[in-house]
Amino acid sequence: MILSNVRVASTGQKVSIRVKGSKIAQVLPGHFHDKTDELNLALDDTIVFPGLINSHDHLEFNLFPPLAGRTFKNYTEWGVYIHLKHKDVIDRVLQIPEKLRIQWGIYKNLLCGVTTVVNHGKKINVSNDLITVYQECQSIHSVHFEKRWRFALNNPLKKSLLAVVHSGEGTDAAASSEIDLLIKNNLFKRSIVAVHGVAMNEKQAKQFKALAWCPESNYFLLGKTAPVDCLKDHLPILFGTDSTLTGDWNIWNHIRKAKQTELLSGQELYESLTINPASTWRLRAGDIEEDRDADLVLSKAESFFTTDPQNILLVIHKGNISLFDEALLPQLTAINTTEYSLISVGNSNKYVKGDLPAQMTRIKQYYPEAVFPIN
Repeated sequence: MILSNVRVASTGQKVSIRVKGSKIAQVLPGHFHDKTDELNLALDDTIVFPGLINSHDHLEFNLFPPLAGRTFKNYTEWGVYIHLKHKDVIDRVLQIPEKLRIQWGIYKNLLCGVTTVVNHGKKINVSNDLITVYQECQSIHSVHFEKRWRFALNNPLKKSLLAVVHSGEGTDAAASSEIDLLIKNNLFKRSIVAVHGVAMNEKQAKQFKALAWCPESNYFLLGKTAPVDCLKDHLPILFGTDSTLTGDWNIWNHIRKAKQTELLSGQELYESLTINPASTWRLRAGDIEEDRDADLVLSKAESFFTTDPQNILLVIHKGNISLFDEALLPQLTAINTTEYSLISVGNSNKYVKGDLPAQMTRIKQYYPEAVFPIN
C-alpha cells in the first residue's frame, strides 16, 4: 500500500509512504512515481500522523456518563461520592457484560485515530486486531484503592515490568503525601509510570519513569491539573484520557483543552501522544520512519489540532485498514466491505472493521439509556 503525496502533520513535508506488511517500508519526498501493482491511494490535501497512543484508559468504563456534580479534593472523595449519589447509574451500566463494555472502549479509541491504548486494570482477553491494547505492564490502581499495593509493587516476579499507578490525583496534602508514600515503599526502585500527578512536585517527579497526564479528567474532578510545565524537565509526559466517567469520549477535545492550558508547547503535546509513549512503553510506533509499525492516521483537517473523528479519512493499524471514510471507497475497490460496518460520525460516513452496529444494539438491550456518538 502506498499513501501518495500526504503532508506530515508535525513538519508540513509532503511525502509518500509505502506500507509493506505491518511496517513502514519507505518514506519518500513528494509523489510516488514508480509503476507498481500495489494499492496506491491518491491523498492530496491530507495530513498524516502516527496513530495516537492513549497512555491511560479504563476500557470497561466508557459506557458511563460523566459522574461528578461538584469539585473534589481527591479521587477517594470522588469515589465515595459517586457510589452514594449515582449508585443506580453505576449498577445499570455494570449490568452490561464486561466484554461488550471493553469492545466499545476499543471502538471509542479507534474512531478517534488511537491505534494503541494502555488499559489500566486487570489483564483482558482481546485480539488486538482493531488497535493494540497494551498490557505489558503491571497495573496497580492506587495507594488507597488497592489493599495489597505494597506487595504488588514489591513482588520480585514483577520487578522487570513497568508499574502503572494512580498517584497524586488530588489537590490536598493527602494527595501529595500519597506520592511520597509510594516512593518510600518502592523497595526495589522499580520504574513507575504515575497517572494524573496533579499534586506532584519536581522533586517527586524525578522518582518516576513517566507521567500519564489526563487533563480533561483532572479539571472535571478537581478543577486543576498536573503542573506539567514544571514536571516535563524531569520525566516524559504521556497523554491519557481516562474513561467517560470523567471526560468526553472524543480524545481530540481532551487534546484541545490541553493545548489551551499552554502548559506544554504544541510540539510537546504532539510528542506526548506519539514518540514519548512509544519510548516509554517500548513500542515500534509513534513516528513516521522506515521499519516502524505502520500505525498511521490520515485526516482532511487543516492541522493536527483541528482533527476530529468526522474528518479522519483512514486509520491503519500494523498495516491493516481498521477504518476508512466513504470518500475512499472508489480507490479501495479490492477491499472486502463485508468485513466492515457503515456508520456515520458527524456529517461523514465511515467503514469500520467489525459489526459495530450489532454491538451497539446488544449494549442497548442491557442498558437502553446508552448514548453513542455515532449512528
